[in-house]
Parts: sequence; C-alpha cells; structure tokens
Amino acid sequence: MHFLYKRAAIEELELLVKTRIEVLRAANRLDSSVGLQEVEEHTRRYYKESLQNGQHIALLVWDSNTVVGTGGVSFYQVMPTYRNPSGKKAYIMNMYTTPAYRRKGIALHTLDLLMQEVSKRGIAAISLEATEMGWPLYERYGFQTMKHEMDWPLQKE
Repeated sequence: MHFLYKRAAIEELELLVKTRIEVLRAANRLDSSVGLQEVEEHTRRYYKESLQNGQHIALLVWDSNTVVGTGGVSFYQVMPTYRNPSGKKAYIMNMYTTPAYRRKGIALHTLDLLMQEVSKRGIAAISLEATEMGWPLYERYGFQTMKHEMDWPLQKE
C-alpha cells in the first residue's frame, strides 16, 4: 500500500477539527453521546492560530481520498534549564491510525516525519502522552518514562 503523508494547511481546518475529535473519542473511549462542542470550538481556534504562526504542524495520512492516520507536534518555549538551555520544547500529539490501517507502519512513519520537523528546529526536549496502545511504539523509538514531572488533574464534573 502506498500512503500520502501530507502536512496539513489551514484550508483543511474542518478536516483537522473532525479528525481531532475522532482521536479524542478513541483515546478516551467516548461514544457519540458525549458532547465535545466546547473542545471542538477551542480546537478550531487552536489550529487557526498555531498553523499560521508555526507553533503546530499537523500531518494527515491519506489512502486515496480517505484520511487513515494523523499526527501533530506543538512547539513552545519555557524558561531555559541546565538540561535544556534554549528552553525550546516540542510535544508530539494527536497520533492516530484508523483501525483497519494499523500494523502497516503508518504511525512509525508519521512519528519519523514529526521528529524530523523537531530536529530542523534544533529542539531536543520532546515529550508526549501515550495511550496504552501507543506505548510500545514510543518505547521502541527511544522515548522514556519521565520520572520528575507531575500533573495536577483537572476536575471534570
């Protein structure tokens, strides 16, 4: 099978939003009865701004006229540290392959392309949040479990 890996443009905004909602539903095991309208609105604004200012790169994987995979990377700045003197960071996100297309190397190739973009920017501090299914891919790629980071969970009612 031959797939087209394409960097998404602002003209594909609605497709990106739709794909992001699909990814969130799959990753969080949410059925269609769970409303994500607020997330959808914020996602649309995020893509509009971040695609235009270069703070996010989204990839879409095509099989003919069908999107079968996706991945993205967000770039951001924190204060410089001893281990990261530039303070530049990247966050891999929105990695997803449609179930019928899994085990064909799509996620690995998508991750490779995203990591190349990160490398072009000279960023060495890269993180991600992995689902149980994605964990083995990221470990094989060389990602390691973080030991010194903590998270304050948002309270959802």
